[in-house]
Amino acid sequence: MTVSEIEQGGMIRISDDVVATIAGLAALETSGVAAMSGGISEGLAKRLSGKQVQRGVTVEVGQLEAAIDLRIIVQYGSKIHEVCRELQENVKEAVENMTGLTVVEVNIKVEGVAFKEEEQQHDEANRVK
Repeated sequence: MTVSEIEQGGMIRISDDVVATIAGLAALETSGVAAMSGGISEGLAKRLSGKQVQRGVTVEVGQLEAAIDLRIIVQYGSKIHEVCRELQENVKEAVENMTGLTVVEVNIKVEGVAFKEEEQQHDEANRVK
């Protein structure tokens, strides 16, 4: 805890879920990212705990720093290394600007490639009817 936090009368703690939501939204706004990948273990964790788990995002938040792991699906034809670098920058900037935390790392695992037909089917399946 820094001196300024003591003088202001308390400590501020930002939930892992809040950081995960910010990171997930920034990721989906990045060009070349088709979707987040939930994976089998995340679906199991959601069913067992009943807790809303942020799809494709895992975070570790300390008092001053955060580490973020993302699992993504990229759009076919995108340069994967460029998409990942831009994604790292976008997520780091969004989380740091909104929370004041220092993002020490943004790790990315590319788990798939989406083709245009798959994206359209995915979008249609997720529309509210």
